[in-house]
Parts: sequence; structure tokens; C-alpha cells
Amino acid sequence: MKTTTDFAFHITRYFSQYLPHERNVSPNTVASYRKAFIDFIRYMDEKKHIPVEKLKLKHLVKENVVSFLRWLIEERSVSPQTRNQRLAAICSFCKYLQVPAVESLDKWQTICSIPKLNQEKKAIEYLTIEGIKLLLSQPETSTRQGRRHQALLSLMYDTGARVQEMADLTLGSLRIESKPYTVKIVGKGRKARIVPLSEQQVELLKEYLKENHYPTAPLDVPLFRNSQGRKLTREGISFIVKTYANHARMIDPGLIPERVSPHSFRHSRAMHLLQEGVNIVYLRDILGHVSIQTTEIYARADSKAKREALEKAYRGTTPVPERIWDKDKNLLSWLQSLGK
Repeated sequence: MKTTTDFAFHITRYFSQYLPHERNVSPNTVASYRKAFIDFIRYMDEKKHIPVEKLKLKHLVKENVVSFLRWLIEERSVSPQTRNQRLAAICSFCKYLQVPAVESLDKWQTICSIPKLNQEKKAIEYLTIEGIKLLLSQPETSTRQGRRHQALLSLMYDTGARVQEMADLTLGSLRIESKPYTVKIVGKGRKARIVPLSEQQVELLKEYLKENHYPTAPLDVPLFRNSQGRKLTREGISFIVKTYANHARMIDPGLIPERVSPHSFRHSRAMHLLQEGVNIVYLRDILGHVSIQTTEIYARADSKAKREALEKAYRGTTPVPERIWDKDKNLLSWLQSLGK
């Protein structure tokens, strides 16, 4: 049965025109929003007995949305975060409707006023410098696959990139012909940022590119490909990380947490840069955060910084032994020189 309701018309235009072309959102956002409306349509069919063929905009009201969100929590057992993501998708659709269906503006605004649920704030899990070194030493560099995995893991740590950002990297993302060495990373909302690369990382990348005949390849070729020649997926990168994390954990369980994911590399890089004295504004730009408040979670989680602050506060009144920290000033100096 062909669906011809006003809901079907607008949801089709929302996904085919508004999100990808007018808003220019990422494919990941589109996929997340699609899941939200699949769940909403299923809920309206199962609980409200309104099949998709008869679902109209008049059914999109606050009462139905609130009961849908409650259903997600109580019957689907989703997390508050997932529930909030579903609400965000519906609110985005309602904001779109404020123009083509302006006669119901009050209704769309009422739906958008539904509050989010408070989410439990989890402690940031990151690896120490020693843990990262152990994990990065696990790939067998005597094999081509091992060298590829080492280049991938090392670059993921060096840039603090998200897993999808790593998967999306192409040859054209790299600027390693001359200094300053950088990589262009396209993150959430298709926002691009330039991240500096260390000389050691560049040497590793050059060897990797040389071995894989990349100098003659088009710039849009994925930087990291699987055995079929296609770009690595999020799941593929996660599998690689977990495999080597398991190997490293068997060597030293104390250095490798039970749960290690690609995001652990991002958290670890952020914490290590912060501990090395990198300004939080630079850190925000490297990580691609929209707001510095997001970056500040690392400062709040840094027990070392808190301990040093307390030591400085009590210095002169309470005897505190001097601590000697090995700090690499080169990176900080280089970052501070950018833009001058």
C-alpha cells in the first residue's frame, strides 16, 4: 500500500532534502534520526493502533511523543542517552515543520519543550602513557597487516580522532610533504579541523604509504582499507583495537582496562596533552569540540592536575617532596607558535 499522508510526505522530504542538503548533516546523524522514526512508527502501530499508512501529522502531538519516550525506557529498556537521542530527532523534525506546517507552530514548539532526562555522568576511562605504549607495540610489524594496524592505531592516538573520523580519512587528508605536518579531519556536523602530526608519526605514515603504493593513487582513496580494498568500517576499527588490547592485557593486566574502545584512544590523548600543559583552548580545537565546556571534562577528570594544584596550595606550609616530571616542551611550543 502506498503511503500518501502528510506525515509520509514531510518525513520523506525531511530525510531526502532537508537533512542532507539544507542542513548538510553527516550520514551518521541521518542514520540515528532514521532509527528514531522507525521506533516511533513501530510504537504508533503497536500501541496506538495507527499503522504507517494512516499516520498523519495530527498524530504527532506532545502526549504521543511523551508516551513513546516512556515506552522506550520501560518496554525497550533503552538508556536515557538513547531516549534523549530519539527526542532530539523528533525535535529536529518539528523544527523543520515550523515552515511548511507553520499553522501548527504552537504544537511543534510544545513538543520541542519536552525536557531531556538527566544522564549518569560516567568517569572518563583512559590509558596511561605506559598503557598506550604497550598497546601500540602489539601489532606484528614483520607483517604487512601488522604495519597497517600500527599506523592506524598510532594515528588514532596522535590525532585523538573519533572512530568514524578515522574511517573517513583519505589520502587527501594528509599534509606531510613538508612542515608543519598536519591532517585534515572532518568531524561531527561536517566541521573540518587541522590537527598537527609528530615527526615520528609522519615517518610511520610515509613508510605505510610507500608500502601500499599510495603515491600514485587518487586523493579520495581511503587512507586505511580492508582486504577488499574498501575503507575500514567503525566495526572493523573497533575489532582491531579490541584484538590488540586483549593481547596487551595478557602481558600487563594492570595497564590495560577491561574495556578498551577506539574512543579510549581519544580520551587518552586528551588527558595526556592536558597533563603535558597544552592549553585547553588548543585541546578543544584538536578534539573538534564545539564548546570548551565539553573539553573541560578532561580537566575535571585529571587527578594529577588536581593533586599538583593542591601541592602548590600547601607548598610552604606542609612539607611536600619535589616531583620531577619529564615534559616534552616541543609540542607545546609548536602549538603556541601556530597562527603567529
